[in-house]
Amino acid sequence: MKTLRFSMALSREQALRYYSGSVRTVIVTAETGQRLSFPAEHIRPFIELNGVHGHFSIRFDDNNRFVGIQRLTV
Repeated sequence: MKTLRFSMALSREQALRYYSGSVRTVIVTAETGQRLSFPAEHIRPFIELNGVHGHFSIRFDDNNRFVGIQRLTV
């Protein structure tokens, strides 16, 4: 299983576009420099009143299929 870490900072307005479905794909850069692309529905649990802010870990199986995302404590 592969795990990558990334940071995300979305304003409330930006996060609402992901939540409503008008933006369907999240593209971030992992700490390793790799660009990651995944469906926006996976960040919905992390949307708060001020948007999405924090450090996250994303896991993929051995076939590079999405397993899960979790917020990391700093």
